Amino acid sequence: MSSGSYSRFSFLPDKNAFYRWWVNLAGSPAFQSWASAMPGTRRLARKDGEALFDLVSGFVYSQVLHAFVSLDMPALLAKEPLPAWRLAARTRLEPRQMEALCQAATALKLLKRRKDGDYQLGRLGAALPGVPGLSEMIRHHDVLYRDLADPLAFLKGGTETELARFWPYVFGQSGTNDPEIAERYSKLMADSQGLVAEETLRTIRLDGAHRLMDVGGGTGAFLRAVRAEYPELRLRLFDLPAVVAGAELPEGADMRGGSFRDDPALPGGADVISLVRVLYDHADSTVASLLGKVHSALPPGGRVIVSEPMAGGADPTRVGDAYFAFYTMAMQTGKARSAEEIKAHLAQAGFQQVQSHKTYRPFVTGVVTATKAA
Repeated sequence: MSSGSYSRFSFLPDKNAFYRWWVNLAGSPAFQSWASAMPGTRRLARKDGEALFDLVSGFVYSQVLHAFVSLDMPALLAKEPLPAWRLAARTRLEPRQMEALCQAATALKLLKRRKDGDYQLGRLGAALPGVPGLSEMIRHHDVLYRDLADPLAFLKGGTETELARFWPYVFGQSGTNDPEIAERYSKLMADSQGLVAEETLRTIRLDGAHRLMDVGGGTGAFLRAVRAEYPELRLRLFDLPAVVAGAELPEGADMRGGSFRDDPALPGGADVISLVRVLYDHADSTVASLLGKVHSALPPGGRVIVSEPMAGGADPTRVGDAYFAFYTMAMQTGKARSAEEIKAHLAQAGFQQVQSHKTYRPFVTGVVTATKAA
C-alpha cells in the first residue's frame, strides 16, 4: 500500500476510541473516588458498588436461604413471632448462630424484626410455601453449589458434576431403572411442575383439541392441571417406564412407557403434543431428533407446545442466562435456549406458524407453539 493510501485510511474514525476511554475512566480508582463524593454521581456510584458487592456476596445469600428452608423457618414462624433463642431451641442451634441467621434473613427480607426483638416472617419468607416445589428446589441446590465450587474448571469441562448423576435420565435409559432414582427425579419434577403448568395454561388455549400427549411428563402433574381446565380433553402420558410406573394420572388418561431418545417413533393419536421442561435438558442433536419424531407423530394441523425457562438471546436475562444456562451445563447434556433458538429448531423440524408467547412470569417459563402443515 502506498504512503498516500495509508494516509487516506489513517484518518478514518476509530469506532472503539470512546469505548476504550469509557473503560479506562470507569476503571480509574481516582474517578471512582471522585464519583462517590460528587452530588451528581454519588447515587449511581453507590448503586453500582452495592450491585458489585451483591454479586460477591451472592453465594452467602443463597446459603442463608438454604439454611432458612432446611430449618423450615416458615413453619416455625407460621403461628406467631418468636425470639431467636426460642427458634434456636427448636432447631438445636446455638442462640448466637440463630441470631446471626435471623439477622441475615431479615436483611434479605425473608424475616422481619419487630420492635420487641422477636422475628416474624417477611414478605419473601411468607411466600415460600405458596410456590409449589420451591423449597425442595432450594434444598436440592447444594448439589449445584458443589459443582460450581471451581468455576474455571467447570467452564473448561474439567469436572465430573454431581448434577449429571442426580439427573441420569437425561443420558437416556441409563440409571433410570433404579426405582430410587426414578422416585427422586419424579418427586422433584412433580413438586415444581404445578407453577409451570399454571403459567402455560394461562398463556395458550387448548379449545378444539381432541387428545394431548405430554412427552417427558414425569408423574403427570401437567396432565392433572390440563384436566382441571379441559375436563373433556383426552390425555396421554409418555415417559420412561420407571417414571410412568409412579405416575398419578387424572381419570381417563392413559400412559405409554418408552424413550423418546431410543425409540424410533412416538405413539400416534394425539393432535397436541406438549414438551414441558424437556428440551433444555438435552443437547441440540437430541432436540432435533425429538422434534422430528413429534412432527411425524402429529396429524396435519396438529400442534406442539414447548414450555420451559428460556434464555434471553440478544437480551440476556438473569434467570435464563445467569442461572439456567449454568444449571443445564452442570447436567452435561442440556442447554438453556432463547425463544428464537427454539423457534429455529421447530422450523427446521418442518413446523409452521411457529410463535413465541409472552407469559405473565417469564422467570417461571416461556412458551413457544407451532403447527404441522395441514
